[in-house]
Amino acid sequence: MRVAAGQVSGGSDKAANLATIRSMTTEAAGLGVELIVFPEQAMFKQAVRDRHYLAAAEDLDGPFATGVRTLAREQHVAVVVGMVERIPDAEQTYNTLLVVGPDGEDLALYRKIHLYDAFGGSESDMTRPGRLDQSFVVGIGDLQFGLMTCYDLRFPEMARVLVDQGAEAILLPTAWTPGPRKEDHWVTLVRARAIENTVFFVGAGIAPPICPGGSLIVDPMGVVLAELGEQVGLAVADLSRERFEAVRKHNPSLQHRRFGVVPYFQEGD
Repeated sequence: MRVAAGQVSGGSDKAANLATIRSMTTEAAGLGVELIVFPEQAMFKQAVRDRHYLAAAEDLDGPFATGVRTLAREQHVAVVVGMVERIPDAEQTYNTLLVVGPDGEDLALYRKIHLYDAFGGSESDMTRPGRLDQSFVVGIGDLQFGLMTCYDLRFPEMARVLVDQGAEAILLPTAWTPGPRKEDHWVTLVRARAIENTVFFVGAGIAPPICPGGSLIVDPMGVVLAELGEQVGLAVADLSRERFEAVRKHNPSLQHRRFGVVPYFQEGD
């Protein structure tokens, strides 16, 4: 199955962002891509998180999501894209991943659980975390894909929960915040999550100047199949079920586990 990570420059012009997503999806379809993954907040992204996010937020039947559905149907490509979802009558938004199938129908919706209140960030000021009882895994083509967003990567138990739910690959849209050692953390953690869970990873990021870029696709052995530096563009790779099964056979570490993972519910979950 051919997949792509679409690395965009981001920005606050939603119409321009959708036009970029359209152009890159059309290019990907021409390369035989069946699934393209765009970054977290590809709909609307600023370097500074402020109240503009509240004004920019849209409903799931708003113009941005509707445009993505139309695009997926026209190009017959599954599309995963990060958006800022409006919460009616609230001074908060959801950080949402919309997953649309090649027929233009919604396959899944994931609202980010772990909010980035670290390294000086305070995402929870205006963002509400998603519930723990939402669906995390969706079938696309012949693989099962788990859904995570950005800061979720720093919680290894989340990736393990996805694997326990049947994920064979994990999609990871991100707007990775720049900073000292942060790019090294990104690559190290993506490869680690792939290796310890023996799954593919597709990480799609936002390019400079807002974020450092670094989109990459990693196989279940931690081998980087495709990678982008700072430039806008596509990282394309083939995810093979044969490779997945061969790695699981060669490295059956999941069968040797002595510990399980139980979600830690908090008030509101």
